[in-house]
Amino acid sequence: MTTPGALAGQVAFVTGGGSGLGAAFVRRLAADGATVVVNDVNAANAAAMAIEVNGDTAVFDVCDSVAFDTEVDKAVERHGRLDILINNAGIAPPSDPARVELSIQNQMARMEGRIDDLVPPNSTVDLSDEDWDRMIRIHLHGTFYGTRAALRHMTPARSGVVVNVSSVLGLRPLAGAVHYAAAKAGIIALTKSVGQEVAAYGVRVNAVCPGWIDTPLLEAMDPMMMAGIVMQIPKGRLGTAGELAELVRFLSGPESSYCNGDIFAASGGFA
Repeated sequence: MTTPGALAGQVAFVTGGGSGLGAAFVRRLAADGATVVVNDVNAANAAAMAIEVNGDTAVFDVCDSVAFDTEVDKAVERHGRLDILINNAGIAPPSDPARVELSIQNQMARMEGRIDDLVPPNSTVDLSDEDWDRMIRIHLHGTFYGTRAALRHMTPARSGVVVNVSSVLGLRPLAGAVHYAAAKAGIIALTKSVGQEVAAYGVRVNAVCPGWIDTPLLEAMDPMMMAGIVMQIPKGRLGTAGELAELVRFLSGPESSYCNGDIFAASGGFA
C-alpha cells in the first residue's frame, strides 16, 4: 500500500511520458506530490502532459546520450535534485498483416497435426540491420543512457530510484519479435547488475515487466492475434495503464525500500 503524498518535494524524470504508459506514470507520480519532468520526442505531447501535472518538459530522443546527459543536468539545475527516473521510452514491433495471417495458418496446421505443412515465417531472417539497431538503441541504449545520467547525481547524493520498463517478453520471449525480446531481456540484466552496484550507496534500481497492456501500441494488432493472446492470459483480459502505474509508483516510493535489482512482472499470470 502506498502512502498518499509520500513523493512531495521529490523530482521525477519520466521518458516517453507524453502518452500511453508513460503518461499514466507521470500522472501517478504527480498525484503523490512529485514534480515531474516529462520527456518525449513529441514536443506537443510532452508539453500537454507537463501542463496537466504542473511539471516540466525535456524534449529529446533517448538514443542521444549527449542530449540525455544535458537534459538530466538541466532538470537538476532547475529543480535542485533528481529523486526518481523512469526509463519508459520504447517502441513496439510494427504490425505485419501477411505474417499474422501466416502465423494463424501455421497454428491451425499445428492443431491438426500437419507439421510438414508449416511455412517458415522468416521473422529473424528478414529482420534488417536497421530495424534491429533501432529497437536495441531505443530500449537498451536509452535505458543505459538514462540510468548513467541519473546515477551521476543520485550516487553522490546517496539517494535515488531508477525504475526500468522491460517487458514480459524479456522474461518469456515469443517467436517473431527477436529484437524486442532481446532488448527487453537486456534491460533486465542491466537492472540486476546496476542494482547490485549502487545498493550500498542509497540508490535503488528495479524493473517492471508489463504483460499485454491496453495502450495505443496495441491498436494496430490483428484482432484474431489479440484474441489468441488474451486466451493465454490466466486473468482473461489485458492490463490497464493505471494498474501498471500503481506498481511503478510503489517502486518509486519509500514503501519499496527493500527492493533493489529486483524484477517485477505484471502480466495477469502470462509470465
